[in-house]
Amino acid sequence: MIKRITLVAMCLGLFLAQTDTTAVNLALPSIGRDLRGSLADLQWVMDAYNVTFAALLLTGGTLGDRFGRRRLFRCGIATFAAGSALCAAAPGLAALVTGRALQGAGAALTIPQSLAILSVVFPQGRERDRAMAAWSAVTGIALASGPILGGLLVQVTGWQAIFWLNLPIGAAALALSMAVPESAGRQARRVDVGGQVLAIAFLTALTYAIVETGRSGWASPRVAVATAIGVACLAAFVAVERRPGPMLPLGLLRRGPLPIAAVVALCMTFGAYGELLLAGLVLQRHAGALVAGFQLLPQPLMIMAGSPVAGRLATRFGPRRPMTAGMTLLGAGLLTLAVAGADAPVPVVELGFAVTGLGIGFNAGPVMGVAVSAVPPDRAGLAGGVANLARMAGVGFGVAVMGAVFAGHGYRAALLAGTAVVALGAAAAWRVPRAQRRNAAATETAGFDELEPSNSTEKARSSR
Repeated sequence: MIKRITLVAMCLGLFLAQTDTTAVNLALPSIGRDLRGSLADLQWVMDAYNVTFAALLLTGGTLGDRFGRRRLFRCGIATFAAGSALCAAAPGLAALVTGRALQGAGAALTIPQSLAILSVVFPQGRERDRAMAAWSAVTGIALASGPILGGLLVQVTGWQAIFWLNLPIGAAALALSMAVPESAGRQARRVDVGGQVLAIAFLTALTYAIVETGRSGWASPRVAVATAIGVACLAAFVAVERRPGPMLPLGLLRRGPLPIAAVVALCMTFGAYGELLLAGLVLQRHAGALVAGFQLLPQPLMIMAGSPVAGRLATRFGPRRPMTAGMTLLGAGLLTLAVAGADAPVPVVELGFAVTGLGIGFNAGPVMGVAVSAVPPDRAGLAGGVANLARMAGVGFGVAVMGAVFAGHGYRAALLAGTAVVALGAAAAWRVPRAQRRNAAATETAGFDELEPSNSTEKARSSR
């Protein structure tokens, strides 16, 4: 009974974070009208969550290992719920963006603990495989239900309902987590406060600079100052991370398949989430939020269909082929949408979404497999965290860059920018060594939004 309760609690935490992300895309036009927000303001509604999530992801795993994973899971759920309440009651954009940042912090605390807790509660073997498969299946359910649920709530009751819905789900996760056994890492690393502060400052400054270009242009003094701050913070971050006990061991990124996987993950989410931002804005020009949600449905459905196929292909041929094919399909889907334009017939739009979804499904699992299999077993969790940090950074930058291009040059230009970045990712995917292999079951349970615990060593110890 304890194991079942634990699995349900962890799945609720994942569902909370993933459904909210996809649902909010459909709420952006309504938010803009009600709160009188510009496109740049709406980009911050998305990126306040993405940047905070990315910046705190590695530290979230470290805190769980040091202070207790159940405790941090509960703190994360509570923080996410508090952020949701602030979003729902927000009188203006400043409060809404603050609430979204709180949600991102809550997700960064919650999701790394969920996989670490499952790896402790469920013994290695068939029982753990089933638990991980169920956890990953929730990702697919959240991806598929998010646009429809968001569209329905926006159209029937208003965008605030998306955030109010998080409160009963969060309360259920908190109640069930009372029965979850506590666990912690035996050799937890120290919390890298300096690196964490500099990471937040770098990502925030660079995102601000990119978003501001869409509003003020590249020559704006604000853009120049923000860019200079971002560069300075990056240089300081690299210097700090050279010290013992870093948040991000830079040696992992110098050579081998891990940096390739990180680049591919960043390019994938850059194009995918940038396209979701544009779709949420453009589709509702001619249809309501609910219809737009159904129009987006081919993408998550094809992600779910493509993921298990990618697992089998990676087992047979290695991950290079499915990763390269996935990035190529994602780029082809973006190019289809770009050529068709914002007023394209519905069948063409659906085709574009289906192709992008298939590309994401082909790439997402293998890219995580390359990351975790590129290092010794005792560093697999950290490698997964690095890949997911790159993935979330891609989300933030994709929303910022493609949104800025959309503001300055239009829908086609924004999608072409995303296509170019995805093409770079396809070229990087082709550089994955042919000999790289991974376990088929692990590949098939790696979903689009799978987040490995960034610092957990439990899985490595249990496999010895």
